[in-house]
Amino acid sequence: MSEYQEQEPLAEVRIGSSTIVLLGTAHVSRASAEMVETLLQSGGYDAVAVELCPSRYNAIIDPDAFARMDLFKVLKDGKASMVAASLALGAYQQRLAEQFGIEPGAEQRAAIDHAQEHHKPVLLIDREIGVTLKRVLHSVSWWKRFGLFGGLLTSVISRDEVSEEEIEALKEGDMLETTFAEFAEDRRDLYEPLIDERDRYMAARLLQEVAEHEHENVLAVIGAGHLKGIKSYLEQGLDRPVEQITELDRLPKPSRWPKVIPWVIVGLVLLGFGIGFSRSPDLGWQLVIDWVLINGSLSALGALIAAAHPLTVVTAFLAAPVTSLNPTVGAGMVTAAMEIFLRKPRVGDFSELRHDTTQLKGWWKNRVSRTLLVFLFSTLGSAVGTYLAGFRIFERLVN
Repeated sequence: MSEYQEQEPLAEVRIGSSTIVLLGTAHVSRASAEMVETLLQSGGYDAVAVELCPSRYNAIIDPDAFARMDLFKVLKDGKASMVAASLALGAYQQRLAEQFGIEPGAEQRAAIDHAQEHHKPVLLIDREIGVTLKRVLHSVSWWKRFGLFGGLLTSVISRDEVSEEEIEALKEGDMLETTFAEFAEDRRDLYEPLIDERDRYMAARLLQEVAEHEHENVLAVIGAGHLKGIKSYLEQGLDRPVEQITELDRLPKPSRWPKVIPWVIVGLVLLGFGIGFSRSPDLGWQLVIDWVLINGSLSALGALIAAAHPLTVVTAFLAAPVTSLNPTVGAGMVTAAMEIFLRKPRVGDFSELRHDTTQLKGWWKNRVSRTLLVFLFSTLGSAVGTYLAGFRIFERLVN
């Protein structure tokens, strides 16, 4: 095993009569993909584990899945932000992969192909990405969420090229330990759900699979940054791994405040209208005009920034003042529906979605991603407009 360790991080853990070999990889590394093939061709493994959840596994084996996405259902179910975040997360990796002429996740693809070809089970050991993202968002304050969004945006905007040597250097054990030690100290709120929880989850999944199916030799293809944590959890042992998996899969309980606050704001705005009209019709109508102009204009501005169709921009202006008084329907839902009606995404837009979103201009070029931007930006504009208009109403009433 030492000859491989000189090239790729590799660790072996004994669990009873079973052996689990952990191979640390870089997800856009040609060397990592080649090492996976070399290890598997050497034989001796009766199961292959990959750092994938079911949704990411399906995306690899069925790359055309995006072409069948029901965009309107995504918007209706409130998953627009999640889809946009997933696209942004994949954009940086895709850009690096294209830079080096290798498919993103090629090492995972190689492991899956080999396992299927030799009729060996593929073990999906990572937690669903949607659960991880929701637990990340729950663990940070709302203003830090803007920092996460900024980081995603920077990864898409940045045009800096990364050398293949730099990617390979990410697999240096000491560098990883140092990086994550600083990360854990400075941003524990992110480290826990992004790294540590997934280390524990994947270790528990490996223990579960070995116990239930009695695999004797398992090759686990994982990101190098997870190797140390998973190895540690496997060696120290995890009590009741199935229960731990259930706990780590649990979605955080949503706070009641995000649901209550919009209704409180609506009540205060309507109360302001009532007070204004009780004082004088002119004041009342002035408050209504302020509400319409501020709320509608900012939502329309958001749609305009997203390069929405002119009629969609007009729709944003007309819809936002109304939808802001009914928290069950968002301005973004109305504007996105109008954008889909006016510029129905073509099959090519879905098939090119992953490629187009690797570049900033591609988000505006592709009709699918542009619709997501229309939804997000018009919603943001309406939200900002609601607060600004509310303050303006209060200001007029007290003067």
